[in-house]
Amino acid sequence: MLEPIVLVILLAFVAGLIFKSAGYPPLLGYLLAGFVAHGLGMGDREAIVPVADLGILLLLFTIGLKLNLRELAAPQVWGVAGMQTLIMMPLTALVFVVTGLLIPSTAMDTSTVWLMAFALSFSSTVFAVKMFDERGENAALYAVIAIGILIVQDLMAVFYLVISSGKLPSVSAIVLVALPLLRPPLLWILRKVGHGELLVLFGICLAVLGAVIFEGVQLKGSLGGLMFGILIGNTLKSKELYKNLINFKDIFLIGFFINIGYNGFPSNDKLIVVLVLCLLVFLRPAIYFFLLVFFRLRSRTSLLTSLSLFNYSEFGLIVAALAFDSGLLSGEWVTTLALAMALSFFIAVPFNTRVHLIYAHYASRLQQFERRRLIFRETPVALGKARIVVLGMGRVGLGAYQYLCDLYPDDVIGADANLDKVQRHNADGIRCVHGDATDSEFLLHADLASRDLIFVSLSNHSENIEVVRLLKQLDYIGDIAVVARYNDDQQALKELGCITFNLYAEAGHGFAEDVLQQIQNRRSTPDI
Repeated sequence: MLEPIVLVILLAFVAGLIFKSAGYPPLLGYLLAGFVAHGLGMGDREAIVPVADLGILLLLFTIGLKLNLRELAAPQVWGVAGMQTLIMMPLTALVFVVTGLLIPSTAMDTSTVWLMAFALSFSSTVFAVKMFDERGENAALYAVIAIGILIVQDLMAVFYLVISSGKLPSVSAIVLVALPLLRPPLLWILRKVGHGELLVLFGICLAVLGAVIFEGVQLKGSLGGLMFGILIGNTLKSKELYKNLINFKDIFLIGFFINIGYNGFPSNDKLIVVLVLCLLVFLRPAIYFFLLVFFRLRSRTSLLTSLSLFNYSEFGLIVAALAFDSGLLSGEWVTTLALAMALSFFIAVPFNTRVHLIYAHYASRLQQFERRRLIFRETPVALGKARIVVLGMGRVGLGAYQYLCDLYPDDVIGADANLDKVQRHNADGIRCVHGDATDSEFLLHADLASRDLIFVSLSNHSENIEVVRLLKQLDYIGDIAVVARYNDDQQALKELGCITFNLYAEAGHGFAEDVLQQIQNRRSTPDI
């Protein structure tokens, strides 16, 4: 007979699959599984807690791996994150106070009100990253800004984790100032572990080691996970570790969401609070939008960023869960926050799946809020007189650019949404400008409609289709060549009149052609 905990995991899988099929994040299913398991008396909560704790630890460790202080230093990142929190916390606190006056059973003391307001001031990192992945826009400016804001908010939560213990670190905590000395040996080990399961195991062990060391000096173990992630971050190998570890982190976080559900379903009076919080969530994108515009971002960037930060955060649940462990918050209030977060996901998904259509419909109205002087990265770019444009200067796009430059040296230029990549290309003598190919305003300002040939080599099919659609709207009559990865993608692009290249199917042909060309070059070159 199956153990009850195995049945809970199966329930989480089925619920997650249902939500994913409906276009929603699977984590909503994991929360639901926790509610159902609690209602049926299924499983042992104590068996899930260690898994949940490891999930939180790995979440902070992976945040540390990705932490880029240069990006966080931008005013539109830390300024917006800080000001949004300062605006939303009093508004949320006011909602709790008014609700407590109208429904006395929901009244809380002042410290609890501010704790709840703080927990609800964050936006969801899991939700935003998933949206960016599905649209293939991780490198776009709005995604970089959104992730930066989320990391600043996560750091605020981590600061709370430190002070919430109510204990001062021990005197031996002074040894933590020597942590940077561990970076060289840790990076040496990181390079030695290779690319398989040993790499993932090293990451998990390092996160646990950080937690053990920090708890040994009376600091939060989760803070140790974050610091050890930062310690080995910003290297090519740490980026590989992040990509390999991210799915393991998500698996362990399933335990966290199931564990939240074990607090039980909120009572009727708390459900009224949940509904009020769902109404309040509509203020969040508006506040983000006007703050981003104030910091001299374009209306399009501001809208896409603000809608990706629409909902409440799973990190807020972590703060609430720790407050519950410390006796500062009842389990029912943790569940209330969990339900509000889940419903905020339902509200946010339709807006984010239609975000480009929403901007296209309201562009003229939203542009009225733009400031005259924009930040450098938002300034329109010119492509000169180039007749051939390569959109997406990754490996495939760069290869196409270099081949075309051999044939038409003065008529080719590239464009990419990743500014760091653009700067590296320019340093190498490659003509490349910064621009998001899915941005209709970039396509218009760059006068792409007048070019003869456009190569599209972006990260996923839906993004490529979007670019082709935008070019058609600009009445582009030249040739469009698009990279495809699957036969059905290739067929869809051909139906739009594109020239296509199946990257997987034709890679072998290109490989053989290149090898034969190199052999011919060797034989035609006299020995020295």
